[in-house]
Amino acid sequence: MLTRINKNNTQELAAFIAGRNQEISSDVLIQVSEIIEDVKENKDEACRRYTKQFDGVDQKTFRVTEKELDEAIQQCDPDFCKAMQKAAQNIIDFHQAQRQKGYRLQKEMGIYLGQRVLPLESVGIYVPGGRAQYPSSVLMNAIPAHVAGVKRIVMVTPPDKQGKIHPNIAYAAKIAGVSEIYKIGGAQAIAALAYGTQSIQSVDKITGPGNIYVAAAKKMVYGKVDIDMIAGPSEILVIADEEANPEYVAADLISQAEHDPMASAILVTTSQALLEKVNAALQRQSAVLPKKDIIEASLRDYGKSVVCDTIEECIDISNAVAPEHLELMNKEPEVYLDLVKNAGSVFMGYYTCESIGDYFGGTNHVLPTSGTARFSSALGVDAFIKKSSYLHYTKEAIEAYGKEIIVMAKEEQLQGHANAARIRMEDKQ
Repeated sequence: MLTRINKNNTQELAAFIAGRNQEISSDVLIQVSEIIEDVKENKDEACRRYTKQFDGVDQKTFRVTEKELDEAIQQCDPDFCKAMQKAAQNIIDFHQAQRQKGYRLQKEMGIYLGQRVLPLESVGIYVPGGRAQYPSSVLMNAIPAHVAGVKRIVMVTPPDKQGKIHPNIAYAAKIAGVSEIYKIGGAQAIAALAYGTQSIQSVDKITGPGNIYVAAAKKMVYGKVDIDMIAGPSEILVIADEEANPEYVAADLISQAEHDPMASAILVTTSQALLEKVNAALQRQSAVLPKKDIIEASLRDYGKSVVCDTIEECIDISNAVAPEHLELMNKEPEVYLDLVKNAGSVFMGYYTCESIGDYFGGTNHVLPTSGTARFSSALGVDAFIKKSSYLHYTKEAIEAYGKEIIVMAKEEQLQGHANAARIRMEDKQ
């Protein structure tokens, strides 16, 4: 059942959703800090110790060889491989449209200035291991980097109990353009990517999901390297009109609720009758799913519903919440799209379930959570580029505009800046 709240409590709902983020405890921060310092000091030797301690594997070497990669891929289901190939192409097509070009402005007296768009030189992608395996996340992280022009894409992932890489992860890395793969996980993997070891060369940016220890490590190494984001629990907000199918709505709310007991599923609708049907469908559908207990906990603690008079009112509430996933499950959703100001990704129409975006559609599933869609964006090509400006002045130009530069520098009490312009103006050569 979804707890119904008053439509006038929009800000309270937004604060409630944003407040689900778990604070990283001081014990975790201390432990992760010690791991990072150990890896900085002892490099591969420290990584081996932690791999033995946390993964139960005596890892002599970390890098996955081509032979090992091919052997793993041979175990993949052919239908899975075909689906991944189609998904990868969709992701490539979408992200290629994001590529930017630099520009140059030509002005008077030989002045020109411009901007270059440059790919990062190296990127590290963290891929969780353990019981869960997310090959789709490999595609979503590696393909935009590859499209951006990153030459060195490094993947780290914990080994299984036999010291091997999961076949599906191996296949995803192969088709996504990953350059190097290392069997190492946890905070030690983040430290290795940030500071380098004898086996693993450091990178410029680290992306990808992980547990609380990985999140803490990413937070701590930020500044030495860039990171994508510190993601919170997942969330979905469905805006549904009276013609929406309650079975579809319930299924889509459950698709996020099954992630985590702290995941949030919100229905904002113009129909009280639909809400009642959705609540019945939630109970019926969740009862037969493997993650029933997680779904029920999520819906009980973080499942909310709001009934509004109009779709416009529904969208106002959504904009305040700034959901990670927003479904416009109403007639002519494109009519309302421009009203949506804050959402990680928007899924339009009765048949566009959020699962399409998670796996296959081409849009990226690495999205801002906990209200951060108010100011941040989905992972994409922009995350893997940097912009560098350039400027050229001639002797004639510095003589023409030097006085203005000197005046501004003096006002800021920076005489050296003023002198750098003056000395060029006074040079008669």
